[in-house]
Amino acid sequence: MTKLAIPSKLTAQALMPDTQMLASQRPDKLESRPLVGQQRAVTALKQSLQIPGRYAHAYISTVAGVRTTDFLKAVIGQCEFQPQYVDWLYLANPDSAHRPVCVQVPAGNAGTVVEELVALLGATADERTQRQQAMIQAHQSDSLTNYLTRLGNLTFADLPGDELANVIVAHESTQPYYLCDRVTEASLFGSIRLQSVQGTISSNLHLIEPGALLRANGGILVIDAEELLRQEGLWRRLKHVLKTSEFHWPQPGDGSIAAYYEPQPIPVRLKVLLLGDRDIYAQLRELDRDFDNLFPYLADIAGHYSITQQPIADYFHYLYYVWQEANVLPLTDAAYAELLVFAARITDYQHELSLDSIALMQLLREANSLALAAKLERIDADQIQQSLLQSRHRSGYIAELSRRAILEEQVYIATSGSAVGQVNGLTVISAGGTEFGEPSRITATVHYGDGDIIDIERKSELSGNIHTKGVMILTAYIANLFARNEPMSLSATIVFEQSYHEVDGDSASMAELCCLLSALADIPLQQGLASTGAVDQFGRVQAIGAVNEKIEGYFEVCKARGLTGQQGVIIPTANLSQLNLSRDIARAVEANEFQIYAVGHVSEALELLSQTPEQEVFDRIRDRLHQLHRQEGQPSFWQRLTKRD
Repeated sequence: MTKLAIPSKLTAQALMPDTQMLASQRPDKLESRPLVGQQRAVTALKQSLQIPGRYAHAYISTVAGVRTTDFLKAVIGQCEFQPQYVDWLYLANPDSAHRPVCVQVPAGNAGTVVEELVALLGATADERTQRQQAMIQAHQSDSLTNYLTRLGNLTFADLPGDELANVIVAHESTQPYYLCDRVTEASLFGSIRLQSVQGTISSNLHLIEPGALLRANGGILVIDAEELLRQEGLWRRLKHVLKTSEFHWPQPGDGSIAAYYEPQPIPVRLKVLLLGDRDIYAQLRELDRDFDNLFPYLADIAGHYSITQQPIADYFHYLYYVWQEANVLPLTDAAYAELLVFAARITDYQHELSLDSIALMQLLREANSLALAAKLERIDADQIQQSLLQSRHRSGYIAELSRRAILEEQVYIATSGSAVGQVNGLTVISAGGTEFGEPSRITATVHYGDGDIIDIERKSELSGNIHTKGVMILTAYIANLFARNEPMSLSATIVFEQSYHEVDGDSASMAELCCLLSALADIPLQQGLASTGAVDQFGRVQAIGAVNEKIEGYFEVCKARGLTGQQGVIIPTANLSQLNLSRDIARAVEANEFQIYAVGHVSEALELLSQTPEQEVFDRIRDRLHQLHRQEGQPSFWQRLTKRD
């Protein structure tokens, strides 16, 4: 008899990253570094800021949890970008009340210019020339010089209209960038309002209001891309400004009420940074032929920090930045180790740590409140663990209801014994804004036929495209084994029992395949073992998602029923680097009360589940098929009866 090739069980140490070792590498002296892990994005953004011109803007691909404002401040602080802010004024046009003149003066001088202009218009003829020359020398502005020349000897009474000036933009103090995150036409481009005076609709200098684009003129303007694209026409108008380097005011009013008022266009020279996710970036590149020309630089912000490619010490400088922003008590060494467990868990990789600043701050602040309540001077591992338990408890109500249905046997899931054509698959349920893992019973039956595998989920229109593809792949695997030279005389049906919602994904393919082989060979499978994994046409087991949630969901069911040592899960070897399981599971594995196996081929999973060598299973299937073929060659009872007559 062939000996079973059972894969070895995973040890408790393989189930989570060694954060104690990582925490021991924390530097003695730490400094705040929000840009740790963002070198790719920093390089791209610096290149955009260093290159002048209208065709060197940048798109910043953001990820959830990274504080973009901190990122921008840090990058702009590092590069040599020098904003060239100036103050902008609209002054009364000596020739037309409806076409005010645009004038620029050095930053911070706008208020002084208006005061000097008022004094100039009220000065005597002898003082006028002297005042004009003083203004020209003090402010060094060609547009102001031209305006003073046009004024000549005019007085305020000679100017059309009843207003002299409106300071559109005044830079009393500079800032690194201007952010427009609530994008409307008025907030981005500004507006010209209307007024009604004795029944006459008109506009005037004081009704001109700038938007973020004019305030940022000469510097950096950061715009929320999603908000920008939601407003019809704004993206097209922004492109026009960037391509022409000139801002034109639209006519004030709407279709029913309008007035002629046309301020002089304002020259625009600024750097635009769009903030948005990857999907928006892809759509803009695909649908707008001008996008790549205007925004050639992609600053791709990372959400993960790889400790295999970058030093772990740098990550502690990032954590120091998070700790400062969270404004909490100091952490003990054990707390740092526990924080690293959380940082690895939300990345789904043992060797990557999260750069989700907000999630880390939330955890630290909750742990800080527990430490303060206990009158501690430092946050310890216990407070981190308790905070995580509270978080899981808050979001675990739906998972508990689902688990209760299994424990009360409203949903039948066997966790002991054996059965033919039945196996526990591991699934992830998304409901009510939460995701959790739970087992799902998969069954298969066989009958005389032409080798088809009938997917009941697909027949009932409850199968997603990826799941349908997975069933086709395992059908091809079976056909490659048993129908190379002659057709199979057995057909099978397979279904997720008590599943009343759409089933999608191919992560149950390995479980479905083992279930089908069990039914074809009439060999029972161990019900205490659940499995997950995708397979290809040659039986290789491939990685799946949410491996931790799936294992923990099944473990909770087994734990509630009582751990026997015969229960466990089978996962793909490719998912080993993603394991970051709870300490309860690690303790159960160490005590040999729960088993976790990693397999690279479906044959390994089949032998684990059936406790039968793979070759023996296949031989039984072939013998059964050959017997059916021999029966097909024999005449039926009615054929024999007719021949006898």
